[in-house]
Amino acid sequence: MIELIATVESIQQARELIVAGINTLYVGEDFYGLRLPTSFKKEELSEIVRLAHKDNVKVCVAVNAIMHNDRIDFVPDYLSFLADIGVDRIAVGDPGIIHILKTKDIKLPYVYDAQILVTSAKQINFWVQRGAVGAVLAREVTYEELKIIAPQVTVPTEMLVYGATCIHQSKRPLVENYFNFIKKDEDTSKERGLFISEPKKTDTHYSIYEDINGTHIFATNDINLLPELDKLVDIGMAQWKLDGIFTKGEAFVEIAKIFVKAKEAFEKGQWTPILMEELNQQILTHHPADRELDEGFFVKDPNEVK
Repeated sequence: MIELIATVESIQQARELIVAGINTLYVGEDFYGLRLPTSFKKEELSEIVRLAHKDNVKVCVAVNAIMHNDRIDFVPDYLSFLADIGVDRIAVGDPGIIHILKTKDIKLPYVYDAQILVTSAKQINFWVQRGAVGAVLAREVTYEELKIIAPQVTVPTEMLVYGATCIHQSKRPLVENYFNFIKKDEDTSKERGLFISEPKKTDTHYSIYEDINGTHIFATNDINLLPELDKLVDIGMAQWKLDGIFTKGEAFVEIAKIFVKAKEAFEKGQWTPILMEELNQQILTHHPADRELDEGFFVKDPNEVK
């Protein structure tokens, strides 16, 4: 069965995504999780879990931040809170958090999410042997590599099928440092909509923002794998992630509905090239006009990736 996972920017959007047919809501607080559309407080997370479980929808909470000593001591209480409110699973990248889960005997299933590090079946299986119930694949993994990985893993592996791709993170406030250098006081949050371009490629548009976790830079083009979903189905990759960090409000809900239609078509054996073209055009209608789309690394030859 295909599982559609979607980020959430508000409690109201959570309601709309549940009605739309999303299977798992992806939420969190930015003190513990990376690149979230919204940083939810504990009471808001509790409400989202209540709403989701009322309709048999799951909740995954991001606990995949880079944990330095200034944060790791806060993690046990947060994990206990997530377990108490009935979170279905968490996304974890730091082995220190996995150690806390074990030593504190906190009953929370976790998926291994180490961003660009998850690129082979052996990497995934290593963490499965240590309790992981799933893994988040790196955005840079190609289809040819996926065909090798898929038959060798025994847990669900999450693939980004729509949304932005982070290509660099630094704990340093790089943009703030730049503005300080040129003696300007500027907003560096993601709401500002800042981007950087290569001097010799003026059409490049690398979105960049800062938050509590540092500086985040994104690829020029967002991912859209709707035309390639049949390939994921063929190899059994059935966890599809939709990331709305730069696709806001109702537009993201409408895109989620499109992927729900795709999922239902596959499950009913009704997927056709005509339907694919129709749904793909709908995505283009709702996707932000200032952000380009492509298949990312999915269609690349692994030998040509540099």
